[in-house]
Amino acid sequence: MPDEIEVIVPEEGEVFDVELEEDLLEANRRIAEENKQILERYRVKAIDVMGSVGSGKTMLIERLIELLGSRYRIAVFGGDVTTTIDAERVRRRGAKTLQINTGKECHLDANLVRKALSKIDLNDVDVLFIENVGNLICPAEFPLGTDSRVVVISVTEGPYTPLKHPYIFMESDVAVINKIDLADAMGVDVGELEARIKKISPDTTVVRTSCKTGEGIDRVARALGLL
Repeated sequence: MPDEIEVIVPEEGEVFDVELEEDLLEANRRIAEENKQILERYRVKAIDVMGSVGSGKTMLIERLIELLGSRYRIAVFGGDVTTTIDAERVRRRGAKTLQINTGKECHLDANLVRKALSKIDLNDVDVLFIENVGNLICPAEFPLGTDSRVVVISVTEGPYTPLKHPYIFMESDVAVINKIDLADAMGVDVGELEARIKKISPDTTVVRTSCKTGEGIDRVARALGLL
């Protein structure tokens, strides 16, 4: 029987990560609350869409715009390190778009979102999707002031994503398991993946989708209270 793998874990205060400084997190929470008050004042329903690069965040938003565009005035903030590629895709669907480029940062923060909010006329918006930077770690620590948080994973990321990155599921209202049309090819049991999410975060609503085919998009909209 092979020896167990040794696991190295940091002692308290040993992690060299300025993003986890308590004062920075507290400042972000304060600004997030201000953002929430602004959005409530204008009666805008805002949704933070998180997930890895390639999980399907942009396509999910595109599909939701297709489904809901006749019901709501939709705006989208596209978060990325560089480029406007995703924002351009979304704009072609008819939504108002604004790009937020973080430079080196692996997540959006409440201050960047507050700046973006000042650039659009919230009187003309009913629903705001905020596509976070592709990452399953950092965004979970930085709430933006939204009504709901969604994490998107795909079967192409393998069967252990919830176990490796539990915190983002604990911080999400809805978890979307995307690309279910590829589950057999990838050898991933979608039911097992869903069970792992529910074990980590029982209150998180799990929805299975294929953004490619459109399967499950209506269930995501219902989970977010948009249908």
